[in-house]
Amino acid sequence: MLCKNTMASLVFLVALLLSCSSMSSAARHLEEAVPKKQYPPHPIVPELPKPELSPHPAVPELPKPEPPHPLVPEVPHPMVPETPKEPEVSHPMVPEVPKHDLPPHPAMPEIPKPELPHPIVPAVPKETQAPHSIVPEVPKEHDLPRPVMPEVPKKPEAPHPVVPEVPKEHELPHPAMPELPKPEMPHHAVPGVPKEPELPHPVVPEVPKHEMPPFPKAELPPKPKFHFPEPAAKP
Repeated sequence: MLCKNTMASLVFLVALLLSCSSMSSAARHLEEAVPKKQYPPHPIVPELPKPELSPHPAVPELPKPEPPHPLVPEVPHPMVPETPKEPEVSHPMVPEVPKHDLPPHPAMPEIPKPELPHPIVPAVPKETQAPHSIVPEVPKEHDLPRPVMPEVPKKPEAPHPVVPEVPKEHELPHPAMPELPKPEMPHHAVPGVPKEPELPHPVVPEVPKHEMPPFPKAELPPKPKFHFPEPAAKP
């Protein structure tokens, strides 16, 4: 794969170089083939004479008026009386206190240390280690057989009593009231058509429901207990 990629990149670079060289050679041929246009020389424009301006008139300098300085009266400085210097007090002569020669310390005789006899400590016999008792392994909880709980028989459902429908009373046909004849146009009285009696609805027996077996309860495995270390208190 790498060789194919490198070959493709090399071919692409060579094609780019060839196209660049061909474009440059075509541009040179076009420059040589097209003749350059010869433009006429620019006309010489004569220089216009500069108009001579009259010199500026000399303006005499006006003397600056000096403002009169106000006379400030001299304020006499107050005379501060000199404070008399305090006379220097001579320091009193303190007589030297003669040092008392202390008697030399008496030499304390060295007290001989009594040598105490070292008590002989009897060797204590080592206690014999009793053999460790063999502790039987306690079976784990998940290894113990789980007791099988007997299924409690469900109570049979009592059949629902069939309530018979009460037959409706037959509707009696309404008697047709004869229309009174009008004096202008006598109409013939049309007797009313008697309605058909309604038939009682047949009793449809209920379809017995099929009891489905109970779904098996899926027992979940016991949750593992994790012990996390307590975080150290921050200083």
